[in-house]
Amino acid sequence: MKLRILWVGKSREEWVKEAVAEYAGRIRRYAPLELCEVRDEKGAEAEEMRRRECERLERQIPPGATLVLLDETGEQMTSPGLAAFIGKQRDSGVAEVAFAIGGAYGFSDEVRRRGRMLALSRMTFTHQMVRVFLLEQIYRAFTILNGEPYHH
Repeated sequence: MKLRILWVGKSREEWVKEAVAEYAGRIRRYAPLELCEVRDEKGAEAEEMRRRECERLERQIPPGATLVLLDETGEQMTSPGLAAFIGKQRDSGVAEVAFAIGGAYGFSDEVRRRGRMLALSRMTFTHQMVRVFLLEQIYRAFTILNGEPYHH
């Protein structure tokens, strides 16, 4: 099973880039991983920005992929719960799981209808930090699935 992580906008902070690279490398020991960055929209009304960014995201989601949208209104899971979800996708023959982090104004209704909503927390985090948190949790999920001591 391949994993694809999509997000809107560039990783600007050096520490974010380093953390993304670190956890991406760790995840790749367990599964193929592709990181996809789409351009953020500037200078338009919020609804138009959201629409354009979501169009860019949708072009990066392969047909048939399981889509998980990171959104503060989504379902909260424990780390073992996320591991179980990833394991179920892998074991049921899903070819690809795409996790998407929207832009400043989130996802369009059309994209929301297509994906499963997942919240890392009810707190609000910067989109930069969510990238790191998501990758760390995916890495943790694989260590749980493999009975490794990272998660205790």
